Amino acid sequence: MPTLIFRLRNVPDDEAGAVRALLDHNGFQSYETSAGNWGIATPAIWLTDGQDVPRARALIEDYQRTRAIEQRAGYEALRAEGRHRRFRDVLSENPVRVILYVAFSAFLVYVSVRPFFGFGD
Repeated sequence: MPTLIFRLRNVPDDEAGAVRALLDHNGFQSYETSAGNWGIATPAIWLTDGQDVPRARALIEDYQRTRAIEQRAGYEALRAEGRHRRFRDVLSENPVRVILYVAFSAFLVYVSVRPFFGFGD
């Protein structure tokens, strides 16, 4: 029976490719599903044989632990060099977008708390 082994939603392409290669290299039979035309389905990698799940999960978890350590080290290196992305970098790249997001967020807060405090009556 096919079993979901790895969800692909919001996963970087390099990580998804590495998981595909890991499964292929270790001889697992798998297939992928996409998010569909409207993006509401589950994009994922599925194993065709449910008995392979524990071994495949162990391999994926080991890969993800290693990847997390590597990604954290890369971020810390950027941070030490002062090249990591900060809020002020985002603000300077696109100030109009940031201002619109802040204004929309403030509007949502206002609309949410207005009935409780009687603002605007």
